[in-house]
Parts: sequence; C-alpha cells; structure tokens
Amino acid sequence: MIELRTWTKEDIQLLVRLNSPEMTEHIGGPETLEQVERRLQKYVAAQSDMARMFRVITDGVPVGSVGFWDKEWMSEQVYETGWGILPEFQGRGIASAATAKAIEIARATGRRDSVHAFPSVDNGPSNAICRKLGFELLGESQFEYPKGHWMRCNDWRLSLA
Repeated sequence: MIELRTWTKEDIQLLVRLNSPEMTEHIGGPETLEQVERRLQKYVAAQSDMARMFRVITDGVPVGSVGFWDKEWMSEQVYETGWGILPEFQGRGIASAATAKAIEIARATGRRDSVHAFPSVDNGPSNAICRKLGFELLGESQFEYPKGHWMRCNDWRLSLA
C-alpha cells in the first residue's frame, strides 16, 4: 500500500538519502547539507493548492518523495511534478503509484489545466513512468535545474481536465 504524507522537520534523514549521487545524477548532483535543510523547510511549508510535497510511504516505511508545484512554462501556468524513490525500493511500481496519487491531488485543486514532468532524456525509468501514466511527450527541451545547470530533458504533459 502506497501512502502520501506531508513532510515534517523530523524527516531530514530521508531527504539526505534522496540527495545521494546515485539519486541526483540526472538533476545536477547532490546538494550540500545546508541546501537539503533549506529544501526540507520548503517541503514542510509547501502545503497549499499551489504546491504540495509528500513523503512516499510503503508498508509504514518512508521510501521517497513526490510532489507538484506551480510553474510558468511556454507562457502558460501549469503544475510541474517530480519524484524520487530510494534505490532499494525502485522497480516495484512505487514511483508510478505515488505520482498517480499526487496527480489526483493536483487535479482536485482545479487550478491548472495540465501537469508537466521534465525527466532527463537519459533517465529511462522516469520517462517510462510518464508513458505509463498517460503523459504526452511534447519533445526535448533545455531545462535549467538546479539553477545554473542546464540539462536536456523530455517535456511530458498530462491534462488535468
């Protein structure tokens, strides 16, 4: 069973584990501990219709993160979504199930017409999740993430209508 729970200040160890070189190879590499601590503060605060970040829990064990947030993309206001599941829990459909749940929460806000995902073109598993969940591939884009680091990514869009 997959559950989404809000982040708390006590969840720093999960976020540190999600910040490993293996987990961040497609998004510019690990952040410093100070950056991870600031990220956790943002996650704890991000509980509105504009942004929601969740811990992914399976069988009572925290295994990852998923969320959505406002983004202006191609002169349109959309949600962006992203996820990460610890390596030892990958390949079990957890990321797909958690992302599907987050998308339903985003849809329920009624604020945006679509949600986009921007996985690296080299990130086969994340691109497969987009296909599995019914996202439409719009093509490749240059995407800045983190700030100052440009990556080649796929632009996937899913209608929330």
